[in-house]
Amino acid sequence: MQFIDEAKIFVKSGDGGGGCVSFRHEKYIPKGGPDGGNGARGGSVIIKADRQLSTLLDFRYKRRYIAERGENGRGKDQEGKSGEDIIVRVPCGTLVKNALNGKTIVDLVNDGDKFIIAHGGKGGRGNGEFATATNQAPRFAEPGTPGEERELILELKLLAEVGLVGYPNAGKSTLISVISAAKPKIADYPFTTLVPNLGLVRYAEGRSFVVADIPGLIEGAHEGKGLGIQFLKHIERTKVLVFLIESTSENPKKDYQVLLSELSSYKSAIIKKKKIVALTKMDIADEAGKKELSKLKFGRGIKTVLISAVINEGIQDLLDEMWKALSAKPA
Repeated sequence: MQFIDEAKIFVKSGDGGGGCVSFRHEKYIPKGGPDGGNGARGGSVIIKADRQLSTLLDFRYKRRYIAERGENGRGKDQEGKSGEDIIVRVPCGTLVKNALNGKTIVDLVNDGDKFIIAHGGKGGRGNGEFATATNQAPRFAEPGTPGEERELILELKLLAEVGLVGYPNAGKSTLISVISAAKPKIADYPFTTLVPNLGLVRYAEGRSFVVADIPGLIEGAHEGKGLGIQFLKHIERTKVLVFLIESTSENPKKDYQVLLSELSSYKSAIIKKKKIVALTKMDIADEAGKKELSKLKFGRGIKTVLISAVINEGIQDLLDEMWKALSAKPA
């Protein structure tokens, strides 16, 4: 399935129905009083989060959502029928923004969260509502009010507790395939991952968390180079960042600083999250190399774990550190 994380749509609520001008026509009563009924409200447009959805792909094919208008009032004091609401379903984690100014209107995070994005127009009053002692036969009624209309930007930010960050081909996809049921495309060349992947990690009985594998970053990503920048928004909601750095790198600490710099350039608040460094592909490192790598320090309070997803080395240690970071109380 194609992954789409942004869409532009148009929504319009239903217009309110107009009030009715009518007079009673009863036998033997030549001049009956006003009996025009009220118009009904128009349908509203409601946006609702649905955990069954994982992409905004549907909005590529349907971009206009228009609710039903309210019926006009009728004679004999009959009110019109209200217009039906429209429910627009989106994945959990969808930001709804005003397309005109980019401001966020609502953030639908949890399954079932909903928001009336366009209220239906109000129905107009029939002439029966305007009768008074001095005007017993009003020949006018109120029109319904128009529905609201607006253009919206839907922006999906995946809901994951842990985000995997690293250069292309650092082993992120291999790791997520080992620790979860996710099955991303894996190959020995850069940019294998072209879309974010989510994996549910079952750490222990009653303990699980979601990991997001983000397409690889390269130096200059925040300026639009490579692929990763367009997906960085998906780690904004994460609590923990795991930096995957190849053990074969000439300078792992420099790689870490470059990744940190790219994240900071995108949004400085991201680098304040809890961090873990995983040195990958340890299956091709010799004992001397492992010893040297184990001495590397990447910053105060940052745990370093040596792993090989291929031979399952250090994976449990890494999961333990992820859970520990997720369980720790905020500083």
